[in-house]
Amino acid sequence: MKSGSGREAAREQSEASLIRAAQSGSEEALASLFAAHWPRAHRAAWLIVRDAAAAEDIAQEAMLSAIRALDRFDRRRPFGPWLHRIVVNRAIDWSRARALRREMSDDGLPEAPDPHPGGTSDRLSGEVTSALAGLAPEARAVIVLRYLLGYTPGEIARMLELPRGTVNSRLRRALDRLAVELEGVQR
Repeated sequence: MKSGSGREAAREQSEASLIRAAQSGSEEALASLFAAHWPRAHRAAWLIVRDAAAAEDIAQEAMLSAIRALDRFDRRRPFGPWLHRIVVNRAIDWSRARALRREMSDDGLPEAPDPHPGGTSDRLSGEVTSALAGLAPEARAVIVLRYLLGYTPGEIARMLELPRGTVNSRLRRALDRLAVELEGVQR
């Protein structure tokens, strides 16, 4: 057994015990789950909505929603994908509502500072985040889930309750659009 897979198994076992404890009412276990999953949940929300305040609200609401539904959570499944599904769906809904209220400028989403300064492993250049902002919320969501959070197309399909082919086509169209956007930046 590789040492990396041993650490992964230990992490999954630890998370499963935290979930069991949280389902039994442990506030300490809830706090540990929150601390472990908050950074990626917040980052996913920010990458989709590009608004720091909204991303914080979305991630907090998603965490609260997950906590309220924890008694229905299937402990045989990983917690992260379940939480990210909630985050991404809320971020998409927020983006759609914002577009309907015409709060967006003609250029797309306003520039927002990266809430993770100082170099996280998935830190993106300004050009990439600007190009990402030009995508529809659903396209941003699949790009974020696939390339920044590392989920497979099959996992994304299950999380978003979409056919895998739809996820693959959204990924392809989004990547094509990003390439066009980035080519325009380089000129």
